[in-house]
Parts: sequence; C-alpha cells; structure tokens
Amino acid sequence: MSAIAIIFMIISMLTIWGGLVVALINLSRHPEKTDDDVIEPAHTL
Repeated sequence: MSAIAIIFMIISMLTIWGGLVVALINLSRHPEKTDDDVIEPAHTL
C-alpha cells in the first residue's frame, strides 16, 4: 500500500470509530425515553 492509501485508511477508521464512540457517550448521558418511563395518572371511578 502506498503512504497516501494508509493515511486515508487511518482517517476513515478514526472517523467511523470516533463517531461510534461519540454516539455511545451521547446515549449514555442522554438515554432515549421509552413509553415505560411515562407515569400515567391513576384512574378513579
């Protein structure tokens, strides 16, 4: 492989893996809310 191919491979790997790490950190700090997290008021008759 040429030097330029290795440089581009490293840049692309850092972009993909860096994006994955940033997404995981973002999800751990701000988890998605599900319908189970919603507290519904009790129904009275």
